[in-house]
Amino acid sequence: MSKSATSKQQDKRQAAVSSMKQSLILDAARAIFEADGIEGASIRAIAKRAGYTPGAIYFHFSSKEDIYAALLDQSLDQVVAYVLDDFPADRAPLERMRIAGRRIFDFYADNPGELDLGFYLFRGGMKPHGLGRDRDRDLNAKFLAALAPFKSALIDYGYPEDEADAETAAFFAHVAGLLLLKQTGRMRLFATDVDTRIDAYVDQLEQRAARDGAVREWTETHGDS
Repeated sequence: MSKSATSKQQDKRQAAVSSMKQSLILDAARAIFEADGIEGASIRAIAKRAGYTPGAIYFHFSSKEDIYAALLDQSLDQVVAYVLDDFPADRAPLERMRIAGRRIFDFYADNPGELDLGFYLFRGGMKPHGLGRDRDRDLNAKFLAALAPFKSALIDYGYPEDEADAETAAFFAHVAGLLLLKQTGRMRLFATDVDTRIDAYVDQLEQRAARDGAVREWTETHGDS
């Protein structure tokens, strides 16, 4: 075997070992964040749970915020994949809005730990925790990718882009509220369900667009549902 081939094999092994160590660190960090929150967590506690020294942690991550950002990045990869996988982009805009909203809801309803992670709901409550300007920008862009099918449907339906941005934010706030009702068992209090509420919200978007004369020719040539 040539030196080049041997070197490549060694690089692969080292990369695999490094990836395994990072996974162990992230698993340990998640448990610490869940128990102590971001503010209460420490590199020392994460290292102890992972079975490493603090120095070994710093070889892979620069800070606890760096670790949290890596966890959140993984989580956002999952939600983006869940929403976009085989997304029916050829469906009518209103139907795509309903599908996109339901997929976002279903992901977080089925993975409440990811909701806690994304909203910084671990111990200590809901507080803004900046992870650094560059990290925040990249993470926000990734989350917006999960909302892109909803925004795209709004634009196809006739909403100007700035209004589509505002409506997308409002709709996600609505979905977040539904998740809160679901997680706390309060949905029953209002004798309703998720599909009904999402359908009602999209119906309101349809009515506003019709009132404002914003519905594009897409609906005339393709129909809607």
